[in-house]
Amino acid sequence: MNAANPAIIKAFEILNIDLECHEAFLAQQGLFVDGESVNTSELNSEILIDEISEKGDYILVVEGAIANGPEGSGRYCMAGGCTCKEMFKKAAQNANLIIAVGTCAAYGGINSASSDIVDLLDFRGVAFTKKDPSKGMLKVLGIDKPVINIPGCPAHPDWIIFTLSALISGNIKVPEDLPEVLDEFGRPKVFYPPNYTVHKDCPRYVFFKKGEFDSHLGGDKCLLKLGCRAPSAHADCTLRKWNDGHSYCVQAGSPCIACIEPDFPDNARPLYSISIKKKEED
Repeated sequence: MNAANPAIIKAFEILNIDLECHEAFLAQQGLFVDGESVNTSELNSEILIDEISEKGDYILVVEGAIANGPEGSGRYCMAGGCTCKEMFKKAAQNANLIIAVGTCAAYGGINSASSDIVDLLDFRGVAFTKKDPSKGMLKVLGIDKPVINIPGCPAHPDWIIFTLSALISGNIKVPEDLPEVLDEFGRPKVFYPPNYTVHKDCPRYVFFKKGEFDSHLGGDKCLLKLGCRAPSAHADCTLRKWNDGHSYCVQAGSPCIACIEPDFPDNARPLYSISIKKKEED
């Protein structure tokens, strides 16, 4: 929704995209309307998903990690009376291609971060959990589909729209072209270059070369000692920038947290470490 050039509706028109189902855009739908049960896909999104899945021939775009817990039931994430795991299974089984948008959908993201309850919740990415392709939700469900990961917390609108454009125009043929255009973690190499990091074209790079580092937020020098993970973040944020090309995290004064990497957020924690000094009393 943050796409700017082109805006999202214009992009849909240009690419002739038929958005058949999106829960946030189907807010008027429900199992009941005016107290009466609804049994048509026009007003019942559960039936709509069933009909789309049966018809097949579509691209499935997934947002968010998918709960497998507790104990493989998936009931830690529900939509109405259906688990998101079951909803994903229905939608994935007849898709031509799956695009996992955002780090949570791609690798589990924040939902899969190390914690005392991570194993109980058992959130999975579509084809990976962190760096492990054997723990993706597709593997759990026994479904074999081509997957393109577009990580980021959030993902850049250009990464999403340009990937869809390349697929719809035929510039990327599925599945034969995917081994060439994707990296080892399923990311398009054009947006997540294996030999390029956010660090390389950083506007603060000159201070890094001179060994001048900020010790607190709000300064103008290199943010490396404040936890900046730009040297290990493979993305084109520095060149593409955000909010219609105006700025990006490091330019705005925030250390890069490498949110596009498979092991985010564990690779970047703590994101901020703040020391609070008590005022000396007279």
